[in-house]
Amino acid sequence: AIQRGLLTVAKTNKTNVFNGRIMEIEGLPDLKLEQAFELTDATAERSCAGCTIALSIATVTEYLRSNVALLNNMVARGYQDERTIARRIAAMEDWLSTPRLLRADAGAVYRETLDIDLNTVTEPLLACPNDPDNIKPLSAVAGDPVQEVFIGSCMTNIGHYRAAAKVLEGVGKVKARFWVCPPTRMDEETLKQEGHYATMAAAGCRMEMPGCSLCMGNQARVEDNTTVVSTSTRNFNNRLGNGAQVYLGSAELAAACAVLGRIPTVAEYHRIVSTRIQPLAAELYRYLSFDQIPGFAHGQGDNSNHAEDATLAVAKI
Repeated sequence: AIQRGLLTVAKTNKTNVFNGRIMEIEGLPDLKLEQAFELTDATAERSCAGCTIALSIATVTEYLRSNVALLNNMVARGYQDERTIARRIAAMEDWLSTPRLLRADAGAVYRETLDIDLNTVTEPLLACPNDPDNIKPLSAVAGDPVQEVFIGSCMTNIGHYRAAAKVLEGVGKVKARFWVCPPTRMDEETLKQEGHYATMAAAGCRMEMPGCSLCMGNQARVEDNTTVVSTSTRNFNNRLGNGAQVYLGSAELAAACAVLGRIPTVAEYHRIVSTRIQPLAAELYRYLSFDQIPGFAHGQGDNSNHAEDATLAVAKI
């Protein structure tokens, strides 16, 4: 959009083709729901009025089956209100019996269509200080010193934390203050069981209570006038800390910044990803499928001591 003049970074006489409109995303039907959330959540920062993403019936079915198991677990443990939860379960099971998805009308007319060849994206993109519209490639900002790093917010899922832990393995103490805040307590518990919390603690990470943390800007704050790399949704002036200069990027890139104490070069980033993440991608980017946990729907199985946290996961449905 910036390249085509449909979005300008400067605030004076700003152009924003997305403002007040619905973004419809197509071409990635096999994304997991957790991955799709990253894209739909981010459209709020484009000032969109809403967003849809065209997914496959298979990927939506997988996600709803997991959530039916989660909601049944809540009922089995006496979570209130049972009738409300039961209505949600019934609605999901009705959909699962006859799957149907929103699709664009034939011949739909759009204000603009932006076609993106993902094969041309060969390096990470960051939102630069301090505007989510100020997008630049990694090569344009490499070397900038980083004092604080934050991995958290609704833009993350459990796979990001596993990948970040692999970046931290065996590197000693990180060179930037590193805040880690999984979105739910069930994510936290799983990461602990898998040993990733121990890896992060050994690297000197500050482990936050699951929730929003720095992203909200009122639960915790970075030091004044620091440079921060964050996975959160926004990097407005003074949101994370007074005078903070905040980059927004991926969890994998953020972890690399914490290790180096600066934004890596493209070559450094690719070396880290190719050696520490890509060989293990299938294992790292697994999501919590509650219907695959034996006995979970009946109040048994792993994470059984976290029924009180179920609302945190339901919030992402």
